[in-house]
Amino acid sequence: MSIQRISFLGVPVDICPPECLETEVLEMLAKPGTKQVVFLSIWDVLKARGRGDFKECLKTADLIIPISKSIIKGAKFLKKDIPVRYNPFEAVIQIMAILDAHYKTLFLLGSHKKTLQTAEKNVRDTFSGLHIVGRCVGYYSKAAEDNIIEAIFKAQPSLVLLSDGIKEKKCWAYRRRNRFSSSIFIYYKDAFGIFSERIKRVNEKTFNRGHEIFVEIAHNPFKIFLIFPYIWYLLVLLCTKLFKRK
Repeated sequence: MSIQRISFLGVPVDICPPECLETEVLEMLAKPGTKQVVFLSIWDVLKARGRGDFKECLKTADLIIPISKSIIKGAKFLKKDIPVRYNPFEAVIQIMAILDAHYKTLFLLGSHKKTLQTAEKNVRDTFSGLHIVGRCVGYYSKAAEDNIIEAIFKAQPSLVLLSDGIKEKKCWAYRRRNRFSSSIFIYYKDAFGIFSERIKRVNEKTFNRGHEIFVEIAHNPFKIFLIFPYIWYLLVLLCTKLFKRK
């Protein structure tokens, strides 16, 4: 079984069964240049339908993993091949476990100093075969960026894990792709917060039901207004299906 890429509302999405993940990660490692794994939410789908770097970022990404249940339901509604949905933190753990088993290297980028230090310690304790070759805090000044890029370039880590404090988020690696020799880049905002136990992981049952948005709203009530782009998403789905029929 191999990975299949489909177009969902004009946005690329990969169908990556769990049993194919290790092979895909190792194949990425064997390729030269900057590689990227993107965790795709329903909000990302809407964003990528417009113009701009994010759309191009997805086109060049090596692996696009859906994390929203709405993407799975939407693919079913449009009678597409059904992608496999991953919990982003669990996917990070799985990828790091693969690298750990093959004695690969890791670079940590993001968060504040205390969070980063605690996250690094816990990663070292959990993944003894995964060698951390560098770390830099997020929320850095523009003047510090060249030094960060140079550190990553010299370390040539197997994986660069980016967390909170990276302003350009999923586009950070894409916009600097020509300045790295060989690494996989993954951005997950809550990664270091969870590793440092500063942020609580979403309950597995909550995630499986697709209710993680309610946890986000509880932390940030303004996210209730995401109902409006979600209604737009439903309209786009409906129009896409009606147009396809005609």
